[in-house]
Amino acid sequence: MSHPLLLEINTRCWLREGSGPAGHALTLAEVPEAELIRWQSLGFTHIWLMGVWETSPRSRTVALETPGLRAELDRALPGWQDADVAGSPYAVAGYRVADALGGEMALKQLRQRLRDHGLKLVLDFIPNHLGLDHPWLREHPEFFVQSPGPKPESWRLETERGAVWIAHGKDPHFPAWTDTAQLDYRQAATREAVRADLESVAARCDGVRCDMAMLVLNDVFANTWAAFPGGLAPEPEFWAEAIPAVKRTQPGFLFVAEAYWGLEARLQALGFDFTYDKSLCDLLSERRPADVQRHLLETPPGRVDASVHFLENHDEPRIASRLDLDAHRAAALVVLGLPGLRLLHDGQMIGARIRTPVQLARRLAEPPEPDLARFYRETLEVLADNDVGRGQGVLLRPRLAWPGNGTHENFVLVQWQTAVPEFDLVVVNLSAQRAQCYAPLSLPALSNYNWSLRDLLGTEVWGRCGTDLERQGLYLDVGPFAAQLFHFQPVR
Repeated sequence: MSHPLLLEINTRCWLREGSGPAGHALTLAEVPEAELIRWQSLGFTHIWLMGVWETSPRSRTVALETPGLRAELDRALPGWQDADVAGSPYAVAGYRVADALGGEMALKQLRQRLRDHGLKLVLDFIPNHLGLDHPWLREHPEFFVQSPGPKPESWRLETERGAVWIAHGKDPHFPAWTDTAQLDYRQAATREAVRADLESVAARCDGVRCDMAMLVLNDVFANTWAAFPGGLAPEPEFWAEAIPAVKRTQPGFLFVAEAYWGLEARLQALGFDFTYDKSLCDLLSERRPADVQRHLLETPPGRVDASVHFLENHDEPRIASRLDLDAHRAAALVVLGLPGLRLLHDGQMIGARIRTPVQLARRLAEPPEPDLARFYRETLEVLADNDVGRGQGVLLRPRLAWPGNGTHENFVLVQWQTAVPEFDLVVVNLSAQRAQCYAPLSLPALSNYNWSLRDLLGTEVWGRCGTDLERQGLYLDVGPFAAQLFHFQPVR
């Protein structure tokens, strides 16, 4: 699958919204068959179960003492109770499936059911840090960044060999995550232990989403932790060894990197199949159409094909809280119509507006937005049965329709083809004004045929002369936030 369609599920909240035979929250073994059928019918290829691992009780306690988190919880779930807070799924006590979700056997059963429906399972892997109750803190404190005495953003750990000061996990641009302990990638033993954990996780799924994957790059790590003793990181890079080790035993295994700071290409070169494109998410949500087009066309094609395209995920604001219905639909078709990995988030397809902090195991029920839900359902059903996401997708550079008309900069155009000579064209106008351009179609035999153009997301059908299309391109004159998918079929 060269262009996966991935659905991120907030596992704990989603299962709690279901109900088992005795009224209890569902386990992974009890996921309704209708859900699997629905995911398959919408064309999803991978399901990311975010938050299945056992979380750290101590990390939960520390997090609840953080005023900022309590304020977030109040906004997301007014009247929340302690029982609603399970702790961060990114402060794990170990890579064991939480008992509340049914444990290891329940995950194994669900994975097989997903396979039976042609779906693959993606799970979290957190390379940078662990929860405050992880056994390694007692058994191998040397695996963690530490100092002889107190330093900012560190904590005192009592061990059998005396007290040590352990650093909290950290993104160098933000305050430390005080519910985590920072692993030390300058130590060969740490790398070996983390690699074994990764291989254990990989044996239970078909892909991993690696949290903050760039933080363990040698130079990034050295700069972040220069004030803490530990020596130099060994060569080669951690990912250069860890990814091939998994893929040797599991060909086709999917590696997805949460990545920022312009380090995406490096991570792709180290073996990641896909890396986040946060810039695209920001440009779409900020309604900057010309910058969206420029970003996509200036990114090398291989990089676009190896990017994760998304409008939201568990870390981002809900896109329905940022874009109105028309702008949302146009932005969604851009994400779904690009080559690469297309990511949709649990709740996005019904227009949820409240971002749920990952520490919560319950979320506020939000009524669906009917028009948006219909758009996603109908669009995904159409995409599941055509060329988009299959074969080769090529970004086209729109040409201006006439001198002085700059509205061509508002388009995103993607041509898809699997079977010759038929092909599909994704057309999106990201602006709130009518826009015109010529789409320079890329097809060697274009002038050999006349063409019927049908909008698969609408009802219109047009005819065009192949010679005209080859000479000047397809003329487009579309309304504000137009989101169209044209199927081109030769007419003999």
